[in-house]
Amino acid sequence: MTAQMVISHPMIDNARLARDLAALGIGPGQVVLVHSALSRIGHVEGGPDTVVAVLRELLGDDGTLAVPSGTSANSDTSPHYRSATAGMSPEEIARYRSAMPAYDPRATPSTSMGRIAECVRTLPGALRSAHPQTSFAAVGPRAAEITGGHARDCLLGERSPLARLYDAGALVLLLGVGYDKCTTFHLAEYRYTSDPPRRGYRAVVDDGRGPEWCEFVDVDVDVSDFEALGADFDKTGAVRRGRVGAAEARLFPLIAAVDYAVDWFAAYRGS
Repeated sequence: MTAQMVISHPMIDNARLARDLAALGIGPGQVVLVHSALSRIGHVEGGPDTVVAVLRELLGDDGTLAVPSGTSANSDTSPHYRSATAGMSPEEIARYRSAMPAYDPRATPSTSMGRIAECVRTLPGALRSAHPQTSFAAVGPRAAEITGGHARDCLLGERSPLARLYDAGALVLLLGVGYDKCTTFHLAEYRYTSDPPRRGYRAVVDDGRGPEWCEFVDVDVDVSDFEALGADFDKTGAVRRGRVGAAEARLFPLIAAVDYAVDWFAAYRGS
């Protein structure tokens, strides 16, 4: 009888994370937008709390850490809703919609943003933008500047945290995720043409009158070509690549990514 081989995965501690993130280019005073998948990093001692603590220590007191904290579960015009209600009867869909909770920036969990993003969102002192579908959370001295003024009819455009992160000269850290998760490119969808495709959106909100549905029209955001866009952006020399634990990681200036994507969309979507 052959003994089964047992593969042991080493624990990744904060010292290892700090070395890897510093080697990638994370340092004091930066503003960093993080998209992440904790499971790709490996077995992290302390879980997401450790990753966030290491990032904040490297950024120092003058640095600001931001994450997407979107809540697509609050919308009936989202892929999340379509997936959740697939196969339901009209009566079941009506019950499901009536039970959807109103967005509360202080308490509503994010949807599919990952455990690291949720950790940042729930930190003492963290702030979160007001949009009921595409909010961002941030902690640090520029958190209010980044999260404030997020207009309801602007998911990811000029009146969203993405534009404020652009103004702040932020860096984007893709930690164990690909360019399909890079929300930064969405800002370019608002900029590459004066008349981008638009559509209607709906979400559950509470403006002091109890839960109710709001409707608005905004840019029809589309991630279907983000991987192809990212593959081309990777060749520009603006991207630093490395490994953080077991995860592939990329670090790049948000301005460079948006400006490149504006030209790329004009060439490939504008034709």
